[in-house]
Amino acid sequence: MAQQATPVRGARLGKALGPEPKAVSGVVLLLPGGDPVSSRRPSPLVATASVRALGRRLGRAGRADQLAVHVVHYRYRGWNGSEAHLARDAIWAAGEAVRRYGDVPVCLAGLGMGGRAALRAGGHEAVGSVLALAPWLPEEDVAAPPEPVRQLAGRQVLIVHGTHDTRTDPELSFRLAARAKKANRDVCRFEVHADGHGLHQYRDEVLALCEDFVMGTLFGRALSRPVRDALAAPPPLGLRMPLASGFGTSLRR
Repeated sequence: MAQQATPVRGARLGKALGPEPKAVSGVVLLLPGGDPVSSRRPSPLVATASVRALGRRLGRAGRADQLAVHVVHYRYRGWNGSEAHLARDAIWAAGEAVRRYGDVPVCLAGLGMGGRAALRAGGHEAVGSVLALAPWLPEEDVAAPPEPVRQLAGRQVLIVHGTHDTRTDPELSFRLAARAKKANRDVCRFEVHADGHGLHQYRDEVLALCEDFVMGTLFGRALSRPVRDALAAPPPLGLRMPLASGFGTSLRR
């Protein structure tokens, strides 16, 4: 009896969040969190739940601009060292967006380990902007090369991190942003005072900031004054920009 070949595990894009426009003009790819090491396949329900609020917010905000929002479902839950599975899946997803929708701008938006994947995959030619929420980054080691940043040249980058995050070190995201800023002036970072990893305490403000950045970078809408100031300010000012309470009240739907 012939032995059946083991199916190749592949990444995929989830169903568009909200109504998918007939003619897409921009794409957001949502990258959920993961683990440093794991060969397990992530649960689609858990992955979607972690980024659903952001996806729905962006979907509503970009409806008139024909925005498509998809969750990326990884092959593996783990980053897995040099395999960098999550980043590879993010790169695949950017290519898949181009295959489906043509030459449209893409924003990678990641949470936790997905934030690291968004930053690492930001060099894909279709990607114009990167949003990293509480990104998980490895501890700095003099014996290992630092997390790369050259791929972010020419992209607009926003990092958001809670100052009381105990799961992903906010100081590491600051250091990465500082290195990236040297080669790319379009990098900024906001700190959410006293908030933790999930950024729940100032959820509305964080979602409004994400909307402001994504709609501005994908569709050319005017960025808010705080984001413009953060992008223009020299380090460390533009990389430790406090997210003000009540930010984006006028943006809320």
